[in-house]
Amino acid sequence: MTGQEIRRTLQSEFVRTLRKPFVDAVKAYRLVQSGDTVAVCISGGKDSMLLALLMQDLQRTVDFSLRFLAMDPGYTPEGRARLEANAAHLGLPLEIFDTDVLRIAGNHAAEHPCFLCAKMRRGYLYTEAQKRGCNKIALGHHYDDAVETVLMGLIYGGQVQAMLPRLAAKNYAGMELIRPLYRTRERNVQAWTDFCGLDFASCDCPAKQLERDTKRAAVKALIASLAAENPQIEANILNAVKNVDTAKLLGWRDENGCYSFLDRLEK
Repeated sequence: MTGQEIRRTLQSEFVRTLRKPFVDAVKAYRLVQSGDTVAVCISGGKDSMLLALLMQDLQRTVDFSLRFLAMDPGYTPEGRARLEANAAHLGLPLEIFDTDVLRIAGNHAAEHPCFLCAKMRRGYLYTEAQKRGCNKIALGHHYDDAVETVLMGLIYGGQVQAMLPRLAAKNYAGMELIRPLYRTRERNVQAWTDFCGLDFASCDCPAKQLERDTKRAAVKALIASLAAENPQIEANILNAVKNVDTAKLLGWRDENGCYSFLDRLEK
């Protein structure tokens, strides 16, 4: 398919499964406002490439500006070439900047590099976006990522937390992070990729190469097995962090400190 034909699929075959949930999320969480300058962060994978096209489409109805930022954290030459070729095919004017994130994360957190890698990537993206006059960065995390994050936090982190669709940056004044694919299912993104005959870049990170980052894969498999018996499972997991009853929690925390259920009971 040509780039133009691929774009048209978002107005036809995939308008219900991709464009509609994207627009619904943008409206529900007020992710994009008139006058914004948004840096769409392109990793080279299917999610960020789709996000870029949907954000361009949104400009037909919302007056805002876009930049397309791609960080090369140390890709192989083949991975870099594929990123550039796919962006050119889709008509995305990439602005690529180089870092050595993969090397640093691999050296300093060889067993579990993902946390350090993600933290460093985020910092670089905020910095580069701010240099370009952006007030928001948009990431390609989708509904399935959000569901998995809730369960991962509970099982491996011992905490109840959500991947928010929108949040203010702590260390970058005036900057926000948005996730416009928050209501988009991964299987629908994959269906679009297959339908269009696209071959997006895979991750070159050490964790993927060494197959050490198994926690998210294990959680994904667990959710899939549960959802096979009860299709409501995924919605229930995400709804659990929307309907928290603090009166039934052993403890909780906010910016002012930590609290126990005893604090209320013994007043």
